[in-house]
Amino acid sequence: MNSMLLVAIGGAIGSVARFRLSGLVLHQAVDWKFPIGTFVVNVLGCLVAGLLAGLAEKHDLFSADLRLFLFTGIAGGFTTFSAFSLETMFLLRRGELGIAALYVLLSVALGLLAMWLAFRVVSLQGG
Repeated sequence: MNSMLLVAIGGAIGSVARFRLSGLVLHQAVDWKFPIGTFVVNVLGCLVAGLLAGLAEKHDLFSADLRLFLFTGIAGGFTTFSAFSLETMFLLRRGELGIAALYVLLSVALGLLAMWLAFRVVSLQGG
């Protein structure tokens, strides 16, 4: 099957699952200040991606197309935080502690900086 179609279908499934789960969680925690919906989705996404990656590594269960559908499509649509965590875990398991730390630090710091910059640019626009 076409790689882009696999990713698109998986991404749609993951995105809808994220929307539904975070909505259910937020409905149960209406008064919370902590962003629990996104938090739960990110942690659950990491758990599922880790389980699938472990199974794929240990038992060679998934074809290349199925990996693309599951990891890039469903997991990526559900939360890209799982991809970030999986990549970091692979770096740590290879003993590349410095690169893993740099990846985490730069991803969070530059992501927040980019978000701040984008808000700043928009706020400077007239109108």
